[in-house]
Amino acid sequence: MKLLRFSAFVLFVLSFAACKNAPEGEKATTGEAKAAPKTEVSAKSYSLVANTPVVNWTGAKIGGQHTGTISTTGGKVSVVNGAITGGKVNLSMASVTCTDLEGDSKGQLEGHLKSADFFDVEKFPTSTFEITKVTKLMNNDDANAMIFGNLTLKDVTKEVGFKAMVKVSDTGVIVSTPSFTIDRTDFNVKYGSNKFFDGLKDKAINDEVGLVINFTAS
Repeated sequence: MKLLRFSAFVLFVLSFAACKNAPEGEKATTGEAKAAPKTEVSAKSYSLVANTPVVNWTGAKIGGQHTGTISTTGGKVSVVNGAITGGKVNLSMASVTCTDLEGDSKGQLEGHLKSADFFDVEKFPTSTFEITKVTKLMNNDDANAMIFGNLTLKDVTKEVGFKAMVKVSDTGVIVSTPSFTIDRTDFNVKYGSNKFFDGLKDKAINDEVGLVINFTAS
């Protein structure tokens, strides 16, 4: 009986620690992929600068967190009458970088993230986010819009929606988001997930990945 109580206590502590080390941010909405809108003839197109970091990520486990970036290979944003009507951001998965480690530890983690355990960069070198809809958001200091788009990661495409601060001017578009999370297992990134592997205990990796997106198109 004492052993059972102790085991239950350990599981509770591990579960609490896993939740405590979860990435910060509101969970993005996730659903089936939607058809992207056709580009209107009157739309003005702005381009993203290639090889610039546009995604900041946070991955968590019971022992702590790691952070890093992903860079774009380019993309475009379409604007009509001062509002975003479409666009596509291309991400280089080979650019996945860890920013909180140095030396061999940094190289080992980056190599593991690029391997088949995680993003399988050799097979899936590019991920994309194609905007399907942008709606206005009121009474929020951190965001004035909801951006919805088809995120293709590895061999899975789903529509995700998240809050963002969008600024449109004659010279371009600036998009920045508060931290939000997506469930990596929705995109077939299952390594270290308690949902798919038994007995991981304190080696489990949180399914939620924290993301912050910042980019300028001009």
